[in-house]
Amino acid sequence: MKKLIVQKFGGTSVADLDRLQQVMKTVIKARKAGNDVVVVLSAMAGETDRLIKLATMAAKQPNLREYDALISTGEVVSTTLLSILLNANHHPAKSLTGSQAGICTDAWHKKAHIEDVNTAALHKELAAGVIPVVAGFQGINPLGDIATLGRGGSDTTAVALAAALKADECQIFTDVDGVYTTDPRVVPAARRLDNITLEEMLEMASLGAKVLQNRAVRFAGRYKVPLRVLSSYKEGPGTLITYEEINMEKPVVTSIAFNRSEAKLTIHGLIDKPGIASEILGAIADENIDVDMILLTPGSEKDLINFTFTVHRDDYQRSMDILQESAKQLKAHKVTGDNKIAKVSVIGVGMRTHAGVGKTLFSTLGQEQIPVQLVTTSEIKMSVVLDEKYLELAARSLHTAYGLDSELQEEFDPMPVTA
Repeated sequence: MKKLIVQKFGGTSVADLDRLQQVMKTVIKARKAGNDVVVVLSAMAGETDRLIKLATMAAKQPNLREYDALISTGEVVSTTLLSILLNANHHPAKSLTGSQAGICTDAWHKKAHIEDVNTAALHKELAAGVIPVVAGFQGINPLGDIATLGRGGSDTTAVALAAALKADECQIFTDVDGVYTTDPRVVPAARRLDNITLEEMLEMASLGAKVLQNRAVRFAGRYKVPLRVLSSYKEGPGTLITYEEINMEKPVVTSIAFNRSEAKLTIHGLIDKPGIASEILGAIADENIDVDMILLTPGSEKDLINFTFTVHRDDYQRSMDILQESAKQLKAHKVTGDNKIAKVSVIGVGMRTHAGVGKTLFSTLGQEQIPVQLVTTSEIKMSVVLDEKYLELAARSLHTAYGLDSELQEEFDPMPVTA
């Protein structure tokens, strides 16, 4: 039977006409193998940033409807160009905006969520032997306006379409040939993983790994979308995202993830009372700002506390403005912030059954004289916040300490956890 494949290509993969011609060849190869193909494209590399800069030059706080209408045009350029190339090479193709592809979102601008996908138009094109080339990162909201999905939203578009179409595989083409133990640009000894569990990939994505967008991985997990990360530049098996552990010899720690896009805010001298955290975070949530790590510490006086939390660096100034207003209302002493921090995390499903991961984390950072500001843990990850200047040293040191370097894979040997 004919298979249906969704292929998504990111910004560097469609950076110019030469790269788009390579994308065309990849799509045609999949078609010649007997597959139906739906293509999802990002904007050309740097184009979205250019459009955002234009919007903020025009107005410090652009109207959100118009902002989304503007920055969504980057994907329209890349999809129409690829469709022109495919048609010129005798492979019928049609470019579709998110709206034309049936992607329906909620009412938020800049960070909209996909609520439904009407696949009628896509099925019609596929039945006619046409390759749909869909603009990622966008959809249509209940008012009929363009709404964008936030950074990395084209991954979410691809996975959502794959889920709705019940595709046989969703292939994410990027500038690396799979998922690595960490970013090889920072740690040259990083290795490509043949497979990784959805849980591990979700942690990596949420903690800053650039290969896949967090929401896209969540979507894939919810609908069990077969997902594979591949290179736009060279052939290879890539990395398969699995829904269960398939390698009994898998290391305890699979990867080191890090995120430079972190900011920390603290409201000092709060009266310690029930519900105080809800009051502070409620105002932040009302602005659709995601909060990550949270810490409560004693204040400088009795019955007072300090409340610290982290957000994405893009949300730092808005969060600071909201927190300043909350501080006035709650009669807090002051608000401080730091938008030059980073988060480094160790990840692995094997952490559930082995001890010693935390000891290695803190002893390694201690040996390198790297101060830790915040800590958070889950079943399969440990994360620390530190000054951004220590990020690369921390990543390299931890990658070696956990035996993830190519020549050191057997060095880290924690004790199993026994009942």
